[in-house]
Amino acid sequence: MFQQLALAGLVPVIKVDKAQDAVPLCAALQRGGLPVAEITFRTAAAEEAIRLVHEQLPDVLLGAGTVLTTAQADAAMKAGAGYLVSPGFNPVVVQHCLDKGYPILPGVSGPSDIEAALAMGLTAVKFFPAEPLGGVKLLKALLGPYRGIGFVPTGGISEANLKDYLSIPQVLACGGSWMVPDDAVKAQDWARIEQLARQAVQAVLGMELTHIGLNAQNPEQGMKDAQILSLITGWPILGNTKFNCFIGSGFEMMKQGGPGTNGHIALGTLSVPRAKWHMEKRGFTFDDSTAKYDANGKLRFIYLTDPVAGFGVHLIQK
Repeated sequence: MFQQLALAGLVPVIKVDKAQDAVPLCAALQRGGLPVAEITFRTAAAEEAIRLVHEQLPDVLLGAGTVLTTAQADAAMKAGAGYLVSPGFNPVVVQHCLDKGYPILPGVSGPSDIEAALAMGLTAVKFFPAEPLGGVKLLKALLGPYRGIGFVPTGGISEANLKDYLSIPQVLACGGSWMVPDDAVKAQDWARIEQLARQAVQAVLGMELTHIGLNAQNPEQGMKDAQILSLITGWPILGNTKFNCFIGSGFEMMKQGGPGTNGHIALGTLSVPRAKWHMEKRGFTFDDSTAKYDANGKLRFIYLTDPVAGFGVHLIQK
């Protein structure tokens, strides 16, 4: 479950006063590219809201938040939650969840909490409240002695600082509520929530054009074309090999051809595995034979199965 959350990268933290609002709200998030929700036990509607979403939107990665008691933990899991989140580290609640086999992200705020979590065999925790505690600076300091545990920072996370948190390898995902503002939920403005979710996914992925690859008819023509592009742009020819060369950082000349009839489009992203997951949710497929991995086994490069306008399209790690 937590691996799926890590691929999503962002968990909308939801508070609903009316249980029946939960389904259209989560459906709006799903349409916006975020099939994830943490419904908090901050209102009496939480348990019923979880049940309705579980029954009607089974593809949503559904969690229960603000779990303070063992009774709430049992109720949330019975209603259909896939995992539980607590604001603090309550050893009674945590042990109960471990005994029952409930996935739980207990809240931690410092070394003592983290060590208590490690002693109980946990590999992932919530870092809360992230920004008031000291934000990225404190989290990075904690990672010195505690590199083997994953964190889900929540509290004060926004589009403005999301990238800073997600750039930390030990951060599995971030929790936030800016894409589900209270006024939009109360007004049942699902279109606004869908748009905010779409913008949030863009922030998570950080997708941008890295370069355009061009397929040459032969190596000689490729070199001529590279020289012309260099003259046009003023960009130097770099990394010249018998297979390819770059014209500045904007163009790659494929001297012996390559994927796509015309060439390829390289899209840089903050996380190739995360971008692949999100794009697969939209119906895209990938050519696994083109996948490349770093020394730690993390996916860093892969082509989409189908070309676009005669160009192959690949993701590449920024």
